[in-house]
Amino acid sequence: MPAYPAFPDRQSTWVQALMHHVRSWWHMLHVGSVVLVLALTPASYTPVFRQRAAQHIYASTWQVMPWFTALFALLSLVLIRIVVVTALSYGLSQYALQMVVRVLVLELIPLSAALFVALRAGLAFNAGAAVMAAKPAAMHKALDLDHLRDHLTPRVLADAFAVLALAMLSSVVILVLTYLTVYGLSPWGLPGFTRTVGQVFDLPVSLGFGLKTLFFSLAVAVVPMAASLEAAQQRVTDTIQPGAVRLFLVLFLLEAISLIVKYA
Repeated sequence: MPAYPAFPDRQSTWVQALMHHVRSWWHMLHVGSVVLVLALTPASYTPVFRQRAAQHIYASTWQVMPWFTALFALLSLVLIRIVVVTALSYGLSQYALQMVVRVLVLELIPLSAALFVALRAGLAFNAGAAVMAAKPAAMHKALDLDHLRDHLTPRVLADAFAVLALAMLSSVVILVLTYLTVYGLSPWGLPGFTRTVGQVFDLPVSLGFGLKTLFFSLAVAVVPMAASLEAAQQRVTDTIQPGAVRLFLVLFLLEAISLIVKYA
């Protein structure tokens, strides 16, 4: 009888793909948990660890803070002007401040800071993964706790700190620009401005803003690192940043959960 070519079983292919994604997500959670435990362990903070963490914080935060803040302030100034002029044209000037604060400060600033730091962190971890992939395969069978503690944990802390620092500084700058756009240099609008901002930032909103920014920082710090380690263990040398889609999915889910909790 003639031999027919064997076609792959679609069901088994889907199962294998599903299991691969499950293992990948589990690896991310496992590595992230180990790194967070190492970061919260006082014994990890040796003089060498503190020095490396300070170097990474300087590179990821201080070096980029001035021009990131200036660029985002310029973009935000345009958005503030558009919102204020549109509200005035429709006779909704009393809602202009709340709209600016809710849209820019509560939603755009944390997401923009997270995406910016994710791009820098992803490129750095991708370069590190390419170096690790060139090492012998025996070194990738298990997690190297010494390497995680001494080299990767300081970088994770620095990336998380960068998201928090950029988000908080940008929030202050946007509030100042909003006041100057609406009231100018007059100090008489300060009571109404602070009252409006206080009405927006009540206790639940402030807690939600802080938690969302914190979770954004953890996602940006952990997901690229775990994906790069997984790529190095599988000896994948792709130029595309590992875990980019996964990171965007995590950020999207966090943002969606935040919107549902606040407005549902």
